[in-house]
Amino acid sequence: MTLYTRVNQETCISCGACGEIAPDVFAYDEDGLSYSLLDQNDGAVEVPEGLVEEVEEAHEECPTESIRVAEQPFAEQVEKTKAG
Repeated sequence: MTLYTRVNQETCISCGACGEIAPDVFAYDEDGLSYSLLDQNDGAVEVPEGLVEEVEEAHEECPTESIRVAEQPFAEQVEKTKAG
């Protein structure tokens, strides 16, 4: 399964769940907000196959639903929205 992820930092409450569940994917910036290590939170780099289950669990466990996942890069989703 192809999966991409990013964090909505506007809703992140820095609870630490994602970093505990998927430490190879999520870290925290200087403000304590989570972000994706894969691509500095752009959502453009595919989650490695061996980490997909951890990312899905982090997505499910996030209390504010700030962990976003998609089957295509987030940049492509933005372009489709702009195109109409």
